[in-house]
Amino acid sequence: MMSQFLDDGAALDPHRAAVQTGSMVTNGIVRQWHDDQGWGVIDSLDTPGGCWAHFSSVETLGYRRLPVGQRVTLEFEDAEQDGFAFRARHVRPSDETPWFSSQGESDAAAYSSTLTIRYPDPTDPTDPTGPAGA
Repeated sequence: MMSQFLDDGAALDPHRAAVQTGSMVTNGIVRQWHDDQGWGVIDSLDTPGGCWAHFSSVETLGYRRLPVGQRVTLEFEDAEQDGFAFRARHVRPSDETPWFSSQGESDAAAYSSTLTIRYPDPTDPTDPTGPAGA
């Protein structure tokens, strides 16, 4: 399997012998998935022993789960997580087109929102939120 190194400026871990920055992207197969606990393990040649994955890293529409045996594309990092040397940062089924970028920007309207905060102007007598309108 081919891997691609992504430099995202992640901090170096001085306690590891083989230190790397950023994360790696590879393809893998879901070994196990625990729906009730929201995590599983993905196997790939680039993650010996398996890569731990949390449901929050699964980038798919609907319920975030991965069926055992499913082929996935994952971005992972070196991290000690529940006995695994690797942790998935982003996971998506290999046959699906990413529906948002790994930078967290979404094209889905359901994920956009706005907030307007208006403070009362105590010096403006016509401001309905000011002291006269309170």
